[in-house]
Amino acid sequence: MNNKLHLFGKWIFASILMVSFLTACQDEDPAITTDQSTASYDNEVVIKWNDLILEVERYTPGYLPPVAARSLAYIGLAAYETAIPGMPDHKSLGDYYAGLDLPAANPKINYHYPTAINAAYASMISRLYPTIPAAQFSDMVTLQNYFNSKYESDVTPEVFGASVAWGESIADAVYTWSTSDPAGHEGYLRPFDPSYVPPAGAGRWQPTYPNFGHALLPHWGDVRMFAASPDDKCEDPLPYSTDESSEFYVQAKETENKINLIRQGLNHEDKWIAQFWSDDCAALTFSPAGRWMAIANQALISTKADLAKAVIVQAKVGMAVCDAGIRCWSEKYRFNLLRPVDYIRNVMGHTDWNTIMCPDGAGQFFTPQFPTYPSGHGTFGAAAAEVLTAEFGQHFVLTDNCHRNRSEFNGTPRTFNSFYEMAQENAYSRIPIGVHFRMDAEAAVDLGSKVGRKVNGLPWEK
Repeated sequence: MNNKLHLFGKWIFASILMVSFLTACQDEDPAITTDQSTASYDNEVVIKWNDLILEVERYTPGYLPPVAARSLAYIGLAAYETAIPGMPDHKSLGDYYAGLDLPAANPKINYHYPTAINAAYASMISRLYPTIPAAQFSDMVTLQNYFNSKYESDVTPEVFGASVAWGESIADAVYTWSTSDPAGHEGYLRPFDPSYVPPAGAGRWQPTYPNFGHALLPHWGDVRMFAASPDDKCEDPLPYSTDESSEFYVQAKETENKINLIRQGLNHEDKWIAQFWSDDCAALTFSPAGRWMAIANQALISTKADLAKAVIVQAKVGMAVCDAGIRCWSEKYRFNLLRPVDYIRNVMGHTDWNTIMCPDGAGQFFTPQFPTYPSGHGTFGAAAAEVLTAEFGQHFVLTDNCHRNRSEFNGTPRTFNSFYEMAQENAYSRIPIGVHFRMDAEAAVDLGSKVGRKVNGLPWEK
């Protein structure tokens, strides 16, 4: 009898310890008590909203590449944080970022994560794109209603309402935090800075032929970053030289020759590559940063990724391209190096030479309104490639269908064996389109890779 009492006492003691342990775990992370995990749902809500974002940024004025990239980061963070209560192996980044005050999930509510994420997307997009054109705003309302109608029948009214409220509360918190970044908030209102006076001197960038426009975002390097730091920099560019034997002159000659061959009807592969990756002609395509969200969407679809994977990928790609834009623009205005078009016209004396970027139909072409070194395209792509490789693997075969069936340029799909291969070609594409030197592309890949690795290093997992 005494032995039985002794065993019973030990069982009671062990039970108390177990209850205490479970209670402590719940107090520590109450959100993971939901019945259905985020990973149990498909990725449709993320895929369709990402597709819509790409249309919104395409047509909304002022969302030049770094501005568009910043929006992708905050939207991605909101979707990720909305899904976190149903992702027991991952953790919130709320404590990682100073000033980000996120609401706590109610452990008594089994949120329906697709519903909550739908609400978060709609709230974030309407706030981050307040000047959205009527057609895209209508599409946004239609998409939100489509998912609401679909999901209302899947859960009880109480769960549906609580899930909508949860997604909106996260969006409120993330958007409020975004407004506390004065250098980045409402960047769409002031992309070109007429007050910026670039430094003068040999080899320095000045407002560039053919439109001689004001500098794009000369102070974007002051914008808040998610993972990168001011220490993420480029090596110095080649020493400026007008000597025909110098490497600087040789690289300018390379850019010139590639355009000359294309204009002669030769070098079809380079022309295809240049057009395939352009993505920076206003209202023609999404932005160069958005291109990598479109690539991420294709990877998510081809792997039939679940909802948890989708929100992780979107958050990481968004942060990567956001920080890539900030570091790249900071470096551009640190070096203030002139564009190939000015070197080729003014130094080499080929005064009728121009790029083949963004034809206007009247024989006029374009050069971006900011310094050349390093390439923005290349930095965005390398940063995104790092996070996509971390999520999908080193050897990931993907046929990029972003511009299939376009009639304005050659968007015939191209197939790649890895995201790194895509990033390298994306960076290279700026040489045969005429807007960069080879050193710009190489420095960009190096810088973007640093940024992407920083994003991968954030405390995503428990």
